[in-house]
Amino acid sequence: MAENGRSRTLLWIVIGGGVFFLFVLAVFTLVYLTLHAGGEEASLHSFGDKIGVVELEGVIIDPRMVVPQLKKFGDDDSIKAIILHVNSPGGGVAASEEIYRAVKRVRDEKHKRIVTSISTVGASGAYYIASATNKIYADNGSVVGSIGVIAEWVNYGELMRWAKLKPEVLKVGALKDTGDPSREMTPAERAYMQSLIDNMYGQFVQAVAEGRHAKTDDIKAIADGRVWTGQEALSMHLIDQVGDFQAAVDDTAKAVGIKGEPVLVHPEKERRTLADLLFGDISEWLPTREKLLENQMGFYYLWK
Repeated sequence: MAENGRSRTLLWIVIGGGVFFLFVLAVFTLVYLTLHAGGEEASLHSFGDKIGVVELEGVIIDPRMVVPQLKKFGDDDSIKAIILHVNSPGGGVAASEEIYRAVKRVRDEKHKRIVTSISTVGASGAYYIASATNKIYADNGSVVGSIGVIAEWVNYGELMRWAKLKPEVLKVGALKDTGDPSREMTPAERAYMQSLIDNMYGQFVQAVAEGRHAKTDDIKAIADGRVWTGQEALSMHLIDQVGDFQAAVDDTAKAVGIKGEPVLVHPEKERRTLADLLFGDISEWLPTREKLLENQMGFYYLWK
């Protein structure tokens, strides 16, 4: 009798375990399908006249996602034009510049029309990039501008002194440890840092002036870090037209001679299998020592 009870208990454990496994499998399958649902509207193999759409979203840290997409669409003759769909407050100075140069290559070397459609935010580094495109669209309420440079970090020297911790630094070069967060900057270090920021600021102003076909002094007069609405930006010639993404699509299609509704092509997303989700390498999501060091200090075209 006891043996039968143990058998039934074991059976229920097996059944329960199987049901739980199926439940977990269903959840991961649902996540997988969600990640791939609504991916690209069309592929490069679709028929009809095509416009490539590249998303520039969030803080710009790594250009390695956007630059290859721009290059691929720029090299493909079936793509008649590119729309850079922007919703970003900007980001790293160097990362923004890399994308900016990729946009310029498409525009100047490939002679392919590339325009910007700003949705919610197109500020600082994102606007830096947009300035290189043939035309900028934004909604009336979009946030546009913030031409400026910022560098900031936390000075935790007081905390270290409270904890009776003393940093030891060996260096060659008086300015080698400029920005050390465990102490105050010297006047010489502050002047040095300001000179770097001033130089980056000059590059930003020059790039916008060139892209917007404006005088450097005119851009510099409004380049104080402020943002404006799309409506204000239009009167300041920082954008070319008030309009949403669909307006940018329709207008761009006409500009490149596409008749009828164009096919919108989004870059192919990396396809992950269910096994990748369950057993894949997640190291790219973990903070490495190098990433933590990068977060200590940096120069940014960023609206905050």
